[in-house]
Amino acid sequence: MSTKPLEGQVALVTGGGKRIGRAIALTLGRAGADVIVNYNQSREGAQATAREIESLGVRAIALRADVSRAAQVAAMFRAIEKRFARLDLLVNNAGVFFPRKWDELEEKDFDRVLGANLKGPFFCAQAAARMMMRQGRGNIINISSLGGLQAWPSYMHYCASKAALISLTCSLAKALAPTIRVNSVAPGTILFPDEARNAATRKLIGAIPLRKSGDADDIAQMVLFLATHSKFITGQTFSVDGGKSIP
Repeated sequence: MSTKPLEGQVALVTGGGKRIGRAIALTLGRAGADVIVNYNQSREGAQATAREIESLGVRAIALRADVSRAAQVAAMFRAIEKRFARLDLLVNNAGVFFPRKWDELEEKDFDRVLGANLKGPFFCAQAAARMMMRQGRGNIINISSLGGLQAWPSYMHYCASKAALISLTCSLAKALAPTIRVNSVAPGTILFPDEARNAATRKLIGAIPLRKSGDADDIAQMVLFLATHSKFITGQTFSVDGGKSIP
């Protein structure tokens, strides 16, 4: 029996060149998938991630596309179809996150966050679903956020975009069933080794029932579960947050 449950499959991870996206891309590669690492500005990180995935004995390429631009999404999927001729898994990870006070939010802020966090995942899912429908199977996983389930006043534009992504997940799950499963992963407080532990982060961690932050691998492992062991699950959002979302 193969120890690589995604062997022979092709996966696309948007925003796959750094942080959580990089962890997801590497995890899928270790599971046997050929991986397309999408990036917009993180070219070096994406190319390094693709090289590391290739060292695992599978195929990997880095493809640039700003997912908030439908034309660039379409071009990326044409390249995927030409190179791989199939797509089994889409992970919509690319997104933007920045604070704004409610009385300082401008139209450009909403355009930026909704373009990357909502419009991008939709057009990627639309293009992916067309390929997946032809092959008779597929899996889409949206990386949402605990902010889509809670109110963060300094990030209300971000929270609104992620809440909409969770709703989009449900709508896509119904629209694309029974051929394609669509689910969402909502990360909580995820810290990286290079991030300083200060009073603010200690306060965040103190509010988590498990009294610790998560790391990128926690999210990657949930994605892997949904990609390999969830044949009767669709339209759901899984909070990976140490219990922070418990009422």
